[in-house]
Amino acid sequence: MPGTNLTRAEAHARASLLTADSYDISLDLTVGETHFLSTTVLRFRSREEEASTFVDLVDASDLEITFNSERLDPARVYRDSRIELTGLRGENELTVRARLPYSRTGEGLHRFVDPADDRVYLYSQFEVPDARRVYANFEQPDLKSVFTFTVTAPAHWVVVSNAPSPTPEPAGGAGEGTAIWRFEPTKRMSTYITAIIAGEYHCVHHSYEGAGGEIALGHYCRRSIKEHLDLDELLEVTKQGFEFFEHTFGVPYAFGKYDQLYVPEYNMGAMENAGAVTFRDEYLPRSRQVHAFYEQRANTILHEMAHMWFGDLVTMKWWDDLWLNESFAEWASHHAMAHATKYTDVWTGFTNARKNWAYRQDQLPSTHPIAADNVDLEAVEVNFDGITYAKGASTLKQLVHWVGEEEFVTGLRRYFAEHAWGNTEFADLLEALEAASGRELGTWAEEWLKTSGVNTLSPEFSLAGDDYASFAVRQRASEDFPTLRRHRIGIGLYDLTGGRLELRERLEVDIDGELTTIAALAGVRRPDLLLLNDGDLTYAKIRLDERSLATAIAHIDVVSDSLARALLWGAAWDMTRDGQLRARDFVTLVLAGAGSETDSTAVARLPMYVRTAVEYYSDPDHRDELRARWEAGLVALLEGAEPGSDHQLSFARALAGIAHSPSALDLLAGLLDGSRGLAGLTVDTDLRWTLVVALARAGVHGEAEIDAELARDNTISGRERAALARAVRPDAASKARAFHDAMVRDDLPNETQRQIAAGFATPGQGEYLAPLLEEYLTAADTLWEEKGVQRASTALELMFPMPLASPEVLARVTEWLQTSPANPAAKRYVREGAADMARALAAQAFDAG
Repeated sequence: MPGTNLTRAEAHARASLLTADSYDISLDLTVGETHFLSTTVLRFRSREEEASTFVDLVDASDLEITFNSERLDPARVYRDSRIELTGLRGENELTVRARLPYSRTGEGLHRFVDPADDRVYLYSQFEVPDARRVYANFEQPDLKSVFTFTVTAPAHWVVVSNAPSPTPEPAGGAGEGTAIWRFEPTKRMSTYITAIIAGEYHCVHHSYEGAGGEIALGHYCRRSIKEHLDLDELLEVTKQGFEFFEHTFGVPYAFGKYDQLYVPEYNMGAMENAGAVTFRDEYLPRSRQVHAFYEQRANTILHEMAHMWFGDLVTMKWWDDLWLNESFAEWASHHAMAHATKYTDVWTGFTNARKNWAYRQDQLPSTHPIAADNVDLEAVEVNFDGITYAKGASTLKQLVHWVGEEEFVTGLRRYFAEHAWGNTEFADLLEALEAASGRELGTWAEEWLKTSGVNTLSPEFSLAGDDYASFAVRQRASEDFPTLRRHRIGIGLYDLTGGRLELRERLEVDIDGELTTIAALAGVRRPDLLLLNDGDLTYAKIRLDERSLATAIAHIDVVSDSLARALLWGAAWDMTRDGQLRARDFVTLVLAGAGSETDSTAVARLPMYVRTAVEYYSDPDHRDELRARWEAGLVALLEGAEPGSDHQLSFARALAGIAHSPSALDLLAGLLDGSRGLAGLTVDTDLRWTLVVALARAGVHGEAEIDAELARDNTISGRERAALARAVRPDAASKARAFHDAMVRDDLPNETQRQIAAGFATPGQGEYLAPLLEEYLTAADTLWEEKGVQRASTALELMFPMPLASPEVLARVTEWLQTSPANPAAKRYVREGAADMARALAAQAFDAG
């Protein structure tokens, strides 16, 4: 949207001039279904008399502005989402009254009406710059303040904010059945972690005796899904997290109470509002889920809890350190899970999923240093990516090994103690870690945090008989990002012994430069499988020598260690993406090992990687043959899985994603209508939708069948899945409608738009997408300005026409990138799609060869 950008330079200038003393914010949520009333009283000090500044406020109407007792003309001072203020005094008071719109995009104050029972639910989402959609403020993290919220709402609602919820008072003149919640002032915090959640929420309260006293725990969700609020599990993880973090960080939890609220139509996994964390309510599943789901949910819970210290108590000065905020929480959540919960193998899941996300992102043209140069808000908003989260967490994990875990924790405790309630930069953390460890970390930070790209590590050796005569590790970097880094890695030697592939020996070594000689391996018997980065200590792609690759393909099902298997899966997937392993060989590998894989994340993820390999990386002349082999293999895995197991459910979902032959589609149709059954497989609500979407994708189901399923499940989840089912149908009319709904319409809620966008570019449906290529590119010219960040990014990323992969289409997209006037943020998503297409074409050529 025009006028909503804020530059780093502007933010620094404003922070150097001002101190935000307090906000009094009154919200009236009773005035209608489309808008609410907001009144902000902002008290602040200026270091310069007669200076000027501005206050942020988006989409305001019916404005009344009073500054230092003087009424200002909104037409004169409010433009481009800013209220311009001149003639500042030492102490200032600004009062802003405005009418503001509810959101349907998950930004600002989102309003949702539950189709299951017509109950109303509101929640705020303010990161990065969306508190200004709810109240007038200085929208930057380093102008912290205290916030006093007063909320007028229907008396039967629940209202939650950062401070404990007060007993509501009758509103008197505000209307019968209306009440007022007068919250106490919050702790000192940034605008982006303030929060308001209101509506007809179901709530349950418990408590935990923390290091600093009792912590009141609240869990909230929609009333229509309260039966799915599995409190025992949620409370267990929450209490384990508090015990671990308070002990590890050495600082008691600082925000008094701790509410966790599961809200609908949420754009992300969760948000670390201080003391009032919001989660997407898909984390309260209504149908059976595999172990990986609960592992990921626990990770999200602990990720947000870690932010209470790193992000909320101590906050970055500007979004350049967004990576540190998110990378730290990502590392800390996995560290806590491994040490304090039942999810002790969580780093295996991290390797199987999150790290692959980082490797892909780091090889796109949009890659950036972990410590990104976020010059303005538009740059920030597109950098919530695999580098900011997963590469950063991988790098912090390596840093822990580099300085020592005890020293790392000591440094963290010093950092929290010194900077509580303040704003910092990465140098402040680095200083604390250097003081605790005695190690110089500046050069480490330069090579790891301020450069882009991923290194590749390969073994190089000569043999004397069956022994290594010499051994070295070769490090490579891409031409565009040539940095060679220092790595601490494990080298694992694995032998086939008694039908298992077992670790014989593991060395830990430091890699530095282009070639590192490993003298300790000279004279050592060559193993059946040599694994670089054993233990997954560093962030780097690894290559397998010819013998090791053959061993992995033939025997991955008998590798004893789950993390070693994860590294092998990752290496094979990297080689497939890089055109060094044929797509057909990757399919062979997965079919050999998926049935016995013990990591639930791998079992769920591997079929997704195979689908990409089959549909985009395989030789088009032999793609039908490979599709048939993969489908037949999945049917065999499904039928051979233990009844009721996670494998069975994962393979059923995977088969639904690719089934195309009459026999496979008949199996899915039979599971749906009950004429076929698999022992232990319950076809519950979510699995029914998975089958309906599969049959719609194949053209077996049409509108009538989708409508019938929706009649069975007329919930918001049902409506979203029905929208997906319509979008995946293989005909021109369905694609044209999906394009219009996701790319053009403004009235669809955010999650419905996301489901439609996800179903638009379905593999194998290129003939129906081809007529819409030019429409996609034309829309991309202006979409960012017309639809805003959330809708535009969703549409541009998910609807990129990958099924049209060909040299001609790639040339057309490249031409558009060179000539389009589109916003650079919009071009980023199209450029990423083009890079994926170029990679696919190269892999196809390798597979054909």
